[in-house]
Amino acid sequence: MLRVPSIALSIGLLAMGQDAPPRPVAPARPARPAPPTRDPHTPGYVTAKELPDGENAPVDQDGNFILGPTHKPAPETTVQEGVPQGAVIEFTMASTDSKIYPGIAREPGTFGQPDPNDPAKMMVTTSHPAPYTRKLAVYVPKQYVPGTTAPFIVGADGPDKMLFTALDNLIAQKKVPVMIAISIGNGSGDAQGSQRGLEYDTMSGLYAEFVEKEVLPLVEEKANVKLTKDPEGRATMGGSSGGSAALIMAWYHPEWYHRVLTYSGTYVNQQWPSNPDTPHGAWEFHERLIPNSPVKPIRLWMEVGDRDNYNANTMRDNMHDWVVANENMAKVLAAKGYHYQFVFAVNAGHTDRNVKAQTLPEALEWLWKGYRGKVE
Repeated sequence: MLRVPSIALSIGLLAMGQDAPPRPVAPARPARPAPPTRDPHTPGYVTAKELPDGENAPVDQDGNFILGPTHKPAPETTVQEGVPQGAVIEFTMASTDSKIYPGIAREPGTFGQPDPNDPAKMMVTTSHPAPYTRKLAVYVPKQYVPGTTAPFIVGADGPDKMLFTALDNLIAQKKVPVMIAISIGNGSGDAQGSQRGLEYDTMSGLYAEFVEKEVLPLVEEKANVKLTKDPEGRATMGGSSGGSAALIMAWYHPEWYHRVLTYSGTYVNQQWPSNPDTPHGAWEFHERLIPNSPVKPIRLWMEVGDRDNYNANTMRDNMHDWVVANENMAKVLAAKGYHYQFVFAVNAGHTDRNVKAQTLPEALEWLWKGYRGKVE
């Protein structure tokens, strides 16, 4: 019996005015309910200083602050006439270039499900090896002298043009050191079973090791810069899971990083695969790790919005409220005597861009307080 190729059959049906057989459609992800608006004065939350509308937290003070509801962009987040503008060098990295992250992906339209025997554990059956390509952008300020050693900041989910513009202005104002910014794109996807989730939500030093061994050497080569080895001159930053990744880098490798900046940090239970040493993922930071560990040389700036994520997936483990997670972080950091600044943004969602535009310059200035540099 002669078999007609499917493409020929489709063409024939269309020619006769008939519709081709419909293609299967991947199931849509259930609509995520809008997060409730949380009151920063809720009992159990940290005591915080309420700032006049439009003001940012002081760059010379630690502690807890409430800002908003208006979020106007800081002048430093837009290009200013007469300010030297740095160069941005862009390139890509493929999964085949990495020995640490060969690549995974979750099948489109599929999602993990909670373990019926343990709601704190997510089961993902549709994740498999898959290639990826990530973008990288390296900001080199105009004031950088080739051949000299420079401090730097590593950012997740890049490229981050707002960061580069802010650094142009802050460096010109001498509010932060002349530094390199390395903005690293994620390896694609999101949450459990994805490459991004594997990189950012895993509680280990692996992502920092990937950056150290596979990214930074390429940055030095392609951007013609020399990066400091001094952890006081190295910072990390990110939003959401990129924010928790920023702290994870410094927590597991404090010999590499001492300064961390996070927006809507995912200090919740997102880790996959599950790890018996940290069964609650990044929720462990405030639940157990920070309270029960010696103080590490980490300086941490954090922000969360009043409409930040709440129970953003099917898990009902009481470990998926981003506001509570960040509030808990502020509590344990204060109890242990860390240098930290926590900003609760009123009238703000998850990784709210308006809040970032308002606060990023002051956050960077606070982050780099005390840096004097070292000769290398």
